[in-house]
Amino acid sequence: MAVLFDSLLHPDADLGVSMDSMLSWKLESGHYIPHLVLGKGPLGGAWHSIEGSMFTLSLGDWMELPDLPFRDWMRVKRRCLRNDRATTADIAQYYQHYATAKGLRENFVCGTVVTSVRRVSPSCGEGEEATDHAADAQASRQFTRTNLFEVNGYSKAKDGSEKAFCIYAENVVLATGTYDSPAWLEVNGEDLPFVYHTTSELEQTLKEQETGVNLDPILIVGGGLTAADAVISAHHSNAPIIHVFRRGVTDPGLIFNQLPKVMYPEYHKVHQMMTQQSCTTTGPYQGYLSLPKHRVVSFTPDRKCILQDMGSGERRAFNISMALILIGSNPNLTFLPDQGRSLAADTELPVNSKRNPVVVDCRTYECAQERGLYALGPLVGDNFVRFLQGGALAITSALTKDRHGQRPIHSQPTVS
Repeated sequence: MAVLFDSLLHPDADLGVSMDSMLSWKLESGHYIPHLVLGKGPLGGAWHSIEGSMFTLSLGDWMELPDLPFRDWMRVKRRCLRNDRATTADIAQYYQHYATAKGLRENFVCGTVVTSVRRVSPSCGEGEEATDHAADAQASRQFTRTNLFEVNGYSKAKDGSEKAFCIYAENVVLATGTYDSPAWLEVNGEDLPFVYHTTSELEQTLKEQETGVNLDPILIVGGGLTAADAVISAHHSNAPIIHVFRRGVTDPGLIFNQLPKVMYPEYHKVHQMMTQQSCTTTGPYQGYLSLPKHRVVSFTPDRKCILQDMGSGERRAFNISMALILIGSNPNLTFLPDQGRSLAADTELPVNSKRNPVVVDCRTYECAQERGLYALGPLVGDNFVRFLQGGALAITSALTKDRHGQRPIHSQPTVS
């Protein structure tokens, strides 16, 4: 469904062709499905947590949602696309505008944290605990008694107070993405206060570097695009950098060796730095040291990092001002029993978008192990906006057929 929908919305996009969508859109209010979207952050999700001047990996057109061309929105804002790519700040604003333009704002409940999702007996959905939203849903359609979920959590007020909520729903869609739980190296000293796992603290350190408070290098660990973004920000601020990553600079698995140079000039520049400034401080990129095929051994309280050459085994100690461990992230599914492992391809391992996704029916995106529970986006391996929309279409189609009794109640999902 992901590929089918994208092929219709962006015909021949992967061939570099810009063609009009083959889809047209018409609002039919009679097909509305009562729903709520619960999220702990502002509408737009993870795009608000990324430094706003960064450019998206995907083309701007590939970030758009149905019936609101991104280029038209940018034109109204009097902004232009650089190399056909947009900034993350533009994307976050576009998604907020989309919800308003399409009359969806009332369906989003921001500032909420879900603590548990569990199946309950039919009688549980009829007590006084049910919220007004749940009561509205019940009034619009009788719950299927064998398919009821209890969703618990709390909402945060502006004054910092928390208010618990409990919602009963016939269906639940998992759309958490994978940015909630940054991956750790699992080395000694990684929990020290100068070691971070997101880029949000980088700006403050760069300000300290400018005032001369701490002139020791910033350690950036990771060979992906998030680490590259951190390198770009630090280098533009003339901060000294030590860049550590496990792969070699010519390794085909290194993401920079897979990106077109013309479309991604900033990442090509970082790859040049990684290649030309390897294991030496002399070269065209003063203040930047690239250490390929190295790993972090440990951190010490006096702001030292012990690094090891993975080839020779030699160890070296470096004084650092801060460390950014940017080696990926995992979804936060702590609100599910066993953190959602029972839903994954390998039930012995945590859910991972690349190595261990949630198993769903390829036509409906319903979880193979739990009827009424759906998943889309990175949780099932659809890591780009242009593809996750097909999952949303599949889910909506399945729910619509359920409402009209067109889908067998006890059919077994087809696992993909």
